[in-house]
Amino acid sequence: MSLAPEYGETPVPDEELDALTCEAKRILGEPISKVAVYDLEQALQEQVAEELLLSAYEGALTLDEVLDDLFVRRLHERLYGDVWSWAGFYRKREINIGVAPEQIAIEVRSAIDTICHRWKYTEDWTARELGIAVHAEIVRIHPFTDGNGRTTRLLADGVFAIAQDSPEAEIYDWQVDKQQYIDLLREYDRSRDPRALPDFIGTRPLDE
Repeated sequence: MSLAPEYGETPVPDEELDALTCEAKRILGEPISKVAVYDLEQALQEQVAEELLLSAYEGALTLDEVLDDLFVRRLHERLYGDVWSWAGFYRKREINIGVAPEQIAIEVRSAIDTICHRWKYTEDWTARELGIAVHAEIVRIHPFTDGNGRTTRLLADGVFAIAQDSPEAEIYDWQVDKQQYIDLLREYDRSRDPRALPDFIGTRPLDE
C-alpha cells in the first residue's frame, strides 16, 4: 500500500498542520510535506509493531487484554501520539464512512464484545478468521480521525499471533491488491461474514 508518486511533495494542508504535535513539527522542520509525515509515522509503527508482536508471541498479552476498547485507543495513541494531537481519541465529526461520532464508543465496545463471545462459545472461526474479523469490524466503524487501517491491521496481527495454536507464529501478509481488499471490506460491511477476507489475505512467519 504505497504512496502515489505525486503524494510525496504535497505540503501538509494548514488544517492538518494545526493537528501536528509541537514535537512532530520540530522533528520535521519546514516545509512539512506529506511524505515526511508518512515516513515519521512508518518509523513509529515499526517500533510499536515490534513491541506488540513480541509481547503477543511471548504470551505477555492475552486475548482478553487485546480485545478491549481501551486497548484499541491506547494502540492508536502509541502509533500516532508523537505526531498528531487527535491520537487515541475517537473522531468528533461526521465523515462519509463509518458510524456517527456519538455512536462510536458503544459500537466499538459492542463489536468487540460480540466477537469475544463468538470466539469463546462457538467453534466456527479459526484464529486467522478471528483477527480479520476484528480488523474488518473496527474499520467498518471507522472510529478515528485517521489511521484506522494501520491500527486495526496491527491489532489483527496481535490477535492472530495470540489466538493461533502453533509453535511458529504467523501474522498477516498485508501486501495485497488494494482495490480488491477494499471491495472485500465493503462486502463484509454488508454480510458481516469475514471468511472471504482471510482467504484473500495471506500469512507470513512472524519473525520474517
